[in-house]
Amino acid sequence: MTGLDDLPIRDDLRGRSPYGAPQLDVPVRLNTNENSHPVPEAVAEAIGKALTAELRDLNRYPDRDALALRADLAGYLGHGLTADGVWAANGSNEVQQQLLQAFGGPGRSALGFTPAYSMHPLLALGTGTRWVPARRGVDFALTADEAVAQVREHRPDVVFLCSPNNPTGTALDPTVIRAVLDVAPGMVVVDEAYAEFARPGTVSALAVLPGHPRLVVTRTMSKAFGFAGGRLGYLAADPAVVAAVQLVRLPYHLSALTQAAARAALAHRDALLATVAEISEQRDRIVAELRRRGLRVADSDANFVLYEVGGDQSVAWRALLARGVLVRDVGLPGWLRVTAGTRAETDAFLAAVHDIQREGLIAPPPLPTKGTS
Repeated sequence: MTGLDDLPIRDDLRGRSPYGAPQLDVPVRLNTNENSHPVPEAVAEAIGKALTAELRDLNRYPDRDALALRADLAGYLGHGLTADGVWAANGSNEVQQQLLQAFGGPGRSALGFTPAYSMHPLLALGTGTRWVPARRGVDFALTADEAVAQVREHRPDVVFLCSPNNPTGTALDPTVIRAVLDVAPGMVVVDEAYAEFARPGTVSALAVLPGHPRLVVTRTMSKAFGFAGGRLGYLAADPAVVAAVQLVRLPYHLSALTQAAARAALAHRDALLATVAEISEQRDRIVAELRRRGLRVADSDANFVLYEVGGDQSVAWRALLARGVLVRDVGLPGWLRVTAGTRAETDAFLAAVHDIQREGLIAPPPLPTKGTS
């Protein structure tokens, strides 16, 4: 059998692994930031009817520009947006790939503040865009001064800002976004995949859009809407950005079935988004309980929590897995990430953490030495 190394694959792809989290059949799966709540029966029926209505016309191509869907998305987002300032694709990953195809590419660079979403450098690689890993500060925070200094140093063509940030979970202060816009020579993309889970008072980058034609806000229906299997991501930006992205999009990239299902889901958004408060409650419960047990935990505005286990995080990951709980090892030494699921899933996770902490497989960080902070 021919192996990958036997093929004339690009040199920069040799030895690499595809993106993905383990897909294991365990009782509690809390590793991919999905919404653990199933789609309500009434919504499932509405989506089914919408799909059925499309079946007889599957011999025809779908609306290439997804105009009705984009209008629905604009209505959901508000902020005075209309369909010409919204674009949709198969997940926010494809949206961001299209942005790099249009504004990145060979001879250009993209910058992100790590640790952050691990797909961004892979999207850069796939589009021939040079990736610049910038740094976050203490406790994974990012201040305006830190961000501006690094953007000025590298002058990237595309800047990625995640708010809330994955895997750390904390949202950005809008002053950071505005400061980056003031100095960035190219596009600024704010990834808001988890925006619906943000704590009260958090300001979306959508509020910064007016007057900033180089700002793009990307979102997804995978998380808060519980529509991960539907694969629908979108962006909000100046209409000129949407026009630029259409230059690189594949023809008929969104199927008629995807568009119909997404529109039905948006029409029933109140029912789908009703789980956001419960998920946020479980997230805050995880944060409070882990801190009560002496662990360091990052502040979270998302549907997941990053927490420190100390030492080799893979040991704690395997110990949790042995107890039927699958969390995410994001490759950050000493830290793991857990999705906030149902109350029962949170109970199971916290019980497993208690067990392995008692066995010494998770240890609180050492107390600071006298005279240090």
